[in-house]
Amino acid sequence: MSETPQNESTDSAVSPDSPASPAAGDTPDFDAMTRDIAEVPAVEVIVTVAVNLMSAAAVKLGLTEEGEVHKDLDEARKLIHALAGLMDAGATEISSFHAAPLRDGLKSLQLAFREASLVPDEPGQGPGEKYTGPVYG
Repeated sequence: MSETPQNESTDSAVSPDSPASPAAGDTPDFDAMTRDIAEVPAVEVIVTVAVNLMSAAAVKLGLTEEGEVHKDLDEARKLIHALAGLMDAGATEISSFHAAPLRDGLKSLQLAFREASLVPDEPGQGPGEKYTGPVYG
């Protein structure tokens, strides 16, 4: 009769034969590369999403090295509006330490949008101004 060694765990989420195992070759061990989402504070998630929206909006405004190649004001409007909504909804949840630079970045994007527009929106009608109020240069 063959016995299974007592020190081997049968509860392991990643077996040596699974694709996520380092023994499988080229597939990275995602458990080692990422934090469990349960460990991430809500403030960090909110700030990360806000920074991603800012970065995407900057690209769509043509503010990157490639400039005009990725410029799309319709897409930029959507991203800025979503960022303003997130900032409005999350303002009471994140400290002013986090919120102040995000608000500054949002205002900069709103001003860049106004400058990039061939036909500027009326004050208070620009992207995100529903949440922030009118943005003036």
